[in-house]
Amino acid sequence: MQLTFADLSQWLGQLWWPFFRIGAAFLSMPFFGDALIPLWVRSLLALSIVVITAPLMPVMPAVDLFSMTSLFLAFEQALWGLFFGLILHLFFSIFTMLGQIVSMQMGLGMAIMNDPVNGLSVAILGRIFLLLSTLLFLALEGHLLVIDILVQSFVIWPVGSGLSMNALHQVIALFGWMFASALALALPAIVSMLLANISFGVMNRAAPSLNVYALGFPMTMLLGLFSILLTVSGIPSRYTALVHEVLRHLNTFVVGAI
Repeated sequence: MQLTFADLSQWLGQLWWPFFRIGAAFLSMPFFGDALIPLWVRSLLALSIVVITAPLMPVMPAVDLFSMTSLFLAFEQALWGLFFGLILHLFFSIFTMLGQIVSMQMGLGMAIMNDPVNGLSVAILGRIFLLLSTLLFLALEGHLLVIDILVQSFVIWPVGSGLSMNALHQVIALFGWMFASALALALPAIVSMLLANISFGVMNRAAPSLNVYALGFPMTMLLGLFSILLTVSGIPSRYTALVHEVLRHLNTFVVGAI
């Protein structure tokens, strides 16, 4: 049996196109694309998943790997993978934004630390909430479900099918979902701190001789800790609902891409 260049191109294409889609998705995902993980580790992880799942994927289009068509296909797969990972990134941004809102309400806006995922400086509470949400997601085996959706996308949306504007509009609409979800989680803290500030204002008008500024800051910190308790107590049930929502959005994006 003689191995021809066409056979070799078909065999390499079976791994080459999925690698672009899965690799781009891993780069934009929060836990796989963390800057603390070396690039070669992420590339090797994506390649290993491609090799393992290659028998489960449909036959890839027979395209010359050294043509302009292959270049456009590679760009298409990479762009699709980036949008796929962006949806999951928006999910974890909910908890980063939640921590920032609570920090600003309780006067801890100056307590910031570096976020290696986004390459920015965020509030320390945002970093804590992000870490807890990531650990919960991994404990619930959400990463395995995400990989399964990513592999099944090659059956629902084969290589070379193009990009759908409906799927892109859905990704843009998810930014509103991110802000609304973060605001809903932070609402107990916002309301409690608003009532505290109103009470301090009434106290200042009733007894001007009191030093409200000296009394207000430690009381604001204590009430802020209480508001964090209220926020955290409502996260478990809401977190499960958000996980189901983001998985549904991922499935909708895959279906909407056709």
